[in-house]
Amino acid sequence: MKIPSPLLCFAAIALSSCSERPAVEASYDVIPLPQKVALDSAEKAFKLNPRTRIVATDSAQQINARLFAEYISSLTGFTPKIVSNTPASDYIHLTTDPAESADAYTINVTADSVVVRGGSASGTFYGLQTLRKAIPGKAEADVLYPAGKISDVPRFAYRGAHFDTSRHFFSPDSVKIFIDMLALHNMNRFHWHLTDDQGWRIEMKSLPELAKIGSKRAGTVIGNNTGEYDNIPYGGYYTQDEVKEIIKYASDRHITIIPEIDLPGHMQAALAAYPELGCTGGPYEVWQRWGVSDDVLCAGNDSVYVFLDKVLDEITGIFPSEYIHIGGDECPKVRWKECARCQAKIKALGLRDDKHSTAEDKLQSHVMKHAADRLASKGRKAIGWDEILEGGCDTTTVIMSWRGVQGGIKAAQAGHDAIMTPATYLYFDYKQSHDEGEPGAFYAAPLLLDKVYGYEPIPEDFTDEQAAHIIGVQGNTWCEYIPNFRHAQYMTLPRFAALSELQWSSAPKDFDAFLVRLSQLRKIYDAEGYNYNAKAFERQE
Repeated sequence: MKIPSPLLCFAAIALSSCSERPAVEASYDVIPLPQKVALDSAEKAFKLNPRTRIVATDSAQQINARLFAEYISSLTGFTPKIVSNTPASDYIHLTTDPAESADAYTINVTADSVVVRGGSASGTFYGLQTLRKAIPGKAEADVLYPAGKISDVPRFAYRGAHFDTSRHFFSPDSVKIFIDMLALHNMNRFHWHLTDDQGWRIEMKSLPELAKIGSKRAGTVIGNNTGEYDNIPYGGYYTQDEVKEIIKYASDRHITIIPEIDLPGHMQAALAAYPELGCTGGPYEVWQRWGVSDDVLCAGNDSVYVFLDKVLDEITGIFPSEYIHIGGDECPKVRWKECARCQAKIKALGLRDDKHSTAEDKLQSHVMKHAADRLASKGRKAIGWDEILEGGCDTTTVIMSWRGVQGGIKAAQAGHDAIMTPATYLYFDYKQSHDEGEPGAFYAAPLLLDKVYGYEPIPEDFTDEQAAHIIGVQGNTWCEYIPNFRHAQYMTLPRFAALSELQWSSAPKDFDAFLVRLSQLRKIYDAEGYNYNAKAFERQE
């Protein structure tokens, strides 16, 4: 065997160190599509390389810079250094312009620098997401950003995604990855469904039995309520320390977590822990099947209102969000009609049936108003599902329209702010294709990517005043039939891409052009190791 001479080795090393790194060209055809991209063909591209510095002068921008450096590292293999002083050239400068709306941003690219200017730190973050998604996937290479200017601003202030961790429990690390997925798609609200009949998933120090008992069920129904059960104990909950860590993780990515405590229905897990709060007194068990339980909080029991105050006080002490979701959906009135205490409460409140609603509907409104008032006393606002309109509610409560679009339309016309999340367009537990064996909810038609993309949240006949009440759009992922996180990723991706486009972009719809841009985003999914439905990247019939 021949051994190379030291001189030859030195020459080889010198040649390697002097050679140019390979370079890939970035493309601004990203998702969501920026409002305006003006390229400057007379100017050379900016080369992002190991010598590039990220300039950040305040704490919020330094968090942005740290995250961007991590994104760059995962795609290129090198990690840009973060500095506070501006070099002569070869830098990316993160800054703000308070004169712009908070989430708006501009990107100015020259041969020497890239300046990302947001209306606030969140706007800068979205500009950095555009630069991240412009990179054509994972490559051990420099990146050439074409010179020019990008100007962008979102269509809706509220850009949300919901995740049900009650029916199946997902680890804190999985929740963080879900938050990363939201950040990639320019979303800023994480609606965290924490309680339901099948499990109470958050520690309440003032009511310890909620987690101790309410988080555990004896087994889980097999399939679509077949009557057969696996008899495997199932449980899990988030400690308050874990929740606070997740809140900080989301906040760093400019995402506000909106917790949901679903009331007065979907409370069987709570009743298992505190049976005295139900109309019958129990005993109750954490529900093992899917659907809607007839056992709900007893609206005629004064102890229920004390219970709600304790829960909401503790929730507002944990979550800084302006909004707290209090549910209000799918609350059967069977027990209330038979309950002497509930009927006495109806009589005491002077509630009567009318052509719009029953006395029991109005009793639910009484419960919801109590919860909303408690939140208001803490400086917070309530969000409720569209059922709460049936018994009447104050216009300060935001309506989340899920049973089609009519709830949101009715709410906006009545002066409520509304968030559009109709099941037929934005429920991501629905199957993604007509293929045999495609996973998803058993009870719904498939929700194809083009239908998500084609949804229009604001009716054509709305006045400007009514349109202003549609404050946002949200996609929902219910997890009865989603037992693990890889499956959850598969159900949401790439439908999150279509959701983000309709949340952010005001551009005319072009699904074929969207699919072309989606192929670039897919490379980011691959780089991050996300699981997704590969068939959805092609047009389906």
